[in-house]
Amino acid sequence: MSESAVRNITLEACHSLSTIPRKVWERLAGTDNPFLRYDFFEALETTRCTSEETGWKPCHLLFRLDGEIAGIAPAYLKSHSMGEYVFDWAWADAYRRYGMDYYPKLLIAVPFTPSQGPRLLLDPTLRDTLDSQAVHDLLNTLITRIGAHSWHLLFPNADDQKLLQQEGQLHRIGCQFHWHNRSYECFDDFLGELTSRKRKSIRKERRQVAEQGITFVQFDGVSTPNHVLAAFYVFYQATYLKRGQRPYLSQQFFEKIQEKMPEHLHIIMAVKNGEMIAGALFLSGGNTLYGRYWGCLEEYNHLHFETCYYQGIELAIKLRLQTFDAGAQGEHKLVRGFEPLITHSWHGIAHPGFHDAIEAFTHEEAEQVMGYYEDAKTMLPFRQTTGVEGNN
Repeated sequence: MSESAVRNITLEACHSLSTIPRKVWERLAGTDNPFLRYDFFEALETTRCTSEETGWKPCHLLFRLDGEIAGIAPAYLKSHSMGEYVFDWAWADAYRRYGMDYYPKLLIAVPFTPSQGPRLLLDPTLRDTLDSQAVHDLLNTLITRIGAHSWHLLFPNADDQKLLQQEGQLHRIGCQFHWHNRSYECFDDFLGELTSRKRKSIRKERRQVAEQGITFVQFDGVSTPNHVLAAFYVFYQATYLKRGQRPYLSQQFFEKIQEKMPEHLHIIMAVKNGEMIAGALFLSGGNTLYGRYWGCLEEYNHLHFETCYYQGIELAIKLRLQTFDAGAQGEHKLVRGFEPLITHSWHGIAHPGFHDAIEAFTHEEAEQVMGYYEDAKTMLPFRQTTGVEGNN
């Protein structure tokens, strides 16, 4: 900390969003990114999607500079590792085999949302005062105080990376695939950038969807009727029930989002014979479209690709957004024009023995991920690949 000798910086946890004044949150987080909106976290808590009962006990962080709130971070005390998209099940299993507790752990993240973005929401003075050693020290001290065994900060943006980057600390990388809008006016403009073979393949997929008698209707948050949101939730539930899981989010949560954040909400419904058969929900903010949730009751050829990706690309072009983040994983996105992107997470493990073992694992994993990332860039479908946006 460049000014640590003269500035007093403390970190504390609070177990309800309601204890943080909305004005303070919005001053630090803004209102542009849907996943940082006060209303987003309020909807999660008031509908009990994030609660101690669901294993997501709110534990939001407050940074104080000379006694005044100068930073916040969305955080949770977790009793499991579901809904995170940076997988540490093997770490938890190793603890269990040695008769030790891995949980609770402190998770600094947006629940159920594998999208890069700000995580340490700090005012400029505090950001300039802190350095990476101070951030790690503050978090390591906090987990001891609250009874957690580790902390995990997922999907930080570049600014937060600068405050986390430190030799000897646990750093993981992953690979996602994002689509980039290069001033396209329509979907055909995008197709024109692809090789002939890939262009024909996508057109064939879209044609086969249409030949099944399926059409699509777009709704924004203001124009979405109640029965459309209810139908979407049935499809969303089905995605989890097919895997024998309960959905993370409730219908009441989506209703709250529509009520409080309609400007961010977009729903695309697939229709056949006058009936809705599938749906996808997107959120927009800044220069990015986020594709988050989807579902269907019956399987149709290429329906998932059309609803979630091609319709999403058309929506991003229509809204003049620069990036389409369609979620985690999905190598199948690569041949459809989504480009590889390196994602990051940082971890603090209290137990020194496990810290060293996990550090060795992260180094090996990083080599594999970077190899995969470099291979992915060679498989892009564009006629020229010099414009790849993926980065480290």
